[in-house]
Amino acid sequence: MLFEISDPDDPRLVLYRDVKDRDLTGRQGLFMAEGKVVLERLFTSPVAETVSVLTTPERLGGLVSLPDAPVYVVPQGVMNQVAGFPIHRGYLALGRYAPKQALSERVSGTTARVLALYGIANTDNMGGLMRNAAAFGADAVLLDTTCCDPLYRKAIRVSVGGALEVPHYRTDDMVGTLRGLGLTPYGLSPSGAVTLEEVMPDPRSAVLFGAEGPGLPAELMAACRTVRIDMHGGFDSLNVATTSGIVLYRFRA
Repeated sequence: MLFEISDPDDPRLVLYRDVKDRDLTGRQGLFMAEGKVVLERLFTSPVAETVSVLTTPERLGGLVSLPDAPVYVVPQGVMNQVAGFPIHRGYLALGRYAPKQALSERVSGTTARVLALYGIANTDNMGGLMRNAAAFGADAVLLDTTCCDPLYRKAIRVSVGGALEVPHYRTDDMVGTLRGLGLTPYGLSPSGAVTLEEVMPDPRSAVLFGAEGPGLPAELMAACRTVRIDMHGGFDSLNVATTSGIVLYRFRA
C-alpha cells in the first residue's frame, strides 16, 4: 500500500519523528530498521513483522519487494526533517518483534546451538554477535537481563539484519535456563581448560560470552566446560564479536 506524503507534520509519520531519541525511549514495542539490505531482511523475517516503511521516490524502486504494510513515500527533505538527521540510505521501517516459538520449542531437536550472552551492553558488539549468530546457524540467542536490546537501530544495522533472523530471549537465570533446556554450556576464557581445536561440541550446546574486560562471572564459568583460543604475541583475547564468529564456526552443526 503506497501513500505519497509531502507534509512533514502528517500524523502518519509521527512514529518516525526524532529517530535517535525514539530509539531509546517511547518505542511502544516497536523498533526502527534502516537501509535496503536490512529492510529486505525485515520483510521476510521469521521473528518480526513490518509495521510500515518510509522511503523516497528515488529509492522506492530499489526494493526487490514490498511488504503487506503501509509504505510512505516522501521527498528526501521531508524524510530528513521528520527523522531529525539526514537519512543517506533513504530507507526506514518500523517493525514489531514477534517470535513464533518459545525457546524450549526452538531448541527441542536432537541438535541445538544457542549463543548465550551476559552483560553485552555495547550496541556495536551486540550487532556483531547477532550477525554471527545468523551467519553460522545458531538456533537462538539467550540474553541475560543486563544485555542491551538487539533491536536498537544501530545493533540491527551492524548485524546487517541478522538480529531479524535469529530469535532472542531473556533470562534472569542463565545457568538454570540452559540446564532446563538440556544444553551443555561452554564458556570462553583465556584460562579455559581445553583449546577450541580440542573441543568436540555436544550436539545440544550453548556457547557463553561476556562483556569485553570483565568477561563471564566466576559462577557462570564454574557451570561451563571452559574453552580457550590460543594466540600469539602475548595476546590473550579478541573482540567479543570476532571471538563468537570463530567459535560459532567451530560449533556449527
